[in-house]
Amino acid sequence: MKALPPPFQLVACDCIDSSNDEVRRRFDSGDAPGLVVWAKEQTAGRGRRGRTWISPRGNLHCSILLTARSPEEAPQLAFVAAAALRQGLHSLLPQLPFRCKWPNDLLVQGRKIAGMLLESAAPHVILGVGVNVVEAPDPALYPAACLRQLGSGAEDFDVLSAFCEALSKWHGIWMTQGFAPIRQAWLDHAQGVGEAVTVRLADHSELQGRFSGLDAGGALLLETEDGSVRPILAGDVFFPR
Repeated sequence: MKALPPPFQLVACDCIDSSNDEVRRRFDSGDAPGLVVWAKEQTAGRGRRGRTWISPRGNLHCSILLTARSPEEAPQLAFVAAAALRQGLHSLLPQLPFRCKWPNDLLVQGRKIAGMLLESAAPHVILGVGVNVVEAPDPALYPAACLRQLGSGAEDFDVLSAFCEALSKWHGIWMTQGFAPIRQAWLDHAQGVGEAVTVRLADHSELQGRFSGLDAGGALLLETEDGSVRPILAGDVFFPR
């Protein structure tokens, strides 16, 4: 049986509906934070806003039950996970610049390589992670890439192990030091800071401006034409091509 670095406890599944749903079922049955469900295949994987997450064998599909500092700070775990996943992927392909994309994606060469989904399991959080390891599904909102195309021979468990090793460190930093070091680590490897962006809101309206950074809680700061700065709590970000 494969193992992960502490404090994580691995449950490997062949084919399930959703790794997030399996974590929830196991949490409801008494499993504790640190639980990692790794699915070789998902039949009902999902991303943000209920979008379908295509889950072919060979790509990484996993979900982790994590302790949150507080309910109000729980959304910051998306940035914790992004910092950890970027570090994990960098350890496998150090020659490539993996970049964090607000709010919870990872890019490489301008293409999406990974995405994350947070769901509440009060008082904890379920973190779902999908990484394109061997296949880049047909793009939806953004062009996609996979590790195999980029020259990596890593398998899905290699990615999971590297991610969990980094996540143990970054989650510990967040729990003991708060969001400030996480925010800085994310910004150090962020896509598009200081550049023009378009933000599509939940009502499908769009805002244009300059991505000027993150506020103290993780909201995107959008500087508009009149020089005012608007915090964006949720939306999809697009960069000019």
